[in-house]
Amino acid sequence: MPEQHHLPLTPAQEAERYLENARQILTEKAGKKDGLYADVKYVKMAAGTAYSAALLILDEYLRQKEGIDFTKPKSIEDYTNRLRKFDKKLLALLVDVYDELHIAGYYHGTRSVNTIQTGLSNVRQILTYI
Repeated sequence: MPEQHHLPLTPAQEAERYLENARQILTEKAGKKDGLYADVKYVKMAAGTAYSAALLILDEYLRQKEGIDFTKPKSIEDYTNRLRKFDKKLLALLVDVYDELHIAGYYHGTRSVNTIQTGLSNVRQILTYI
């Protein structure tokens, strides 16, 4: 097989890739019926992947804002405290995504299609910030 040389993806492209993976997992594996997902295992997997996309975007956003002072945030509190200084709308989106994808989706394993789809949509909005 020929060796492939790929250019590294930008943070936006990488986040896009994560989001696409999350969508694929939901479409191909989670199974949807009457507004609920059938298999919580795949919902958790997709929610975790989509939440990771949001954090990738936020890391890049903070890197652009903080420049050489940037260090990767260590907790959700660290993200919220730092975002509060720059953009309240982005902060609100993070809080929503944290609740929808990280807590409801990944941690609790919600079966609600609406909750997960809202979370994915909010990650898309966060993506517009970089």
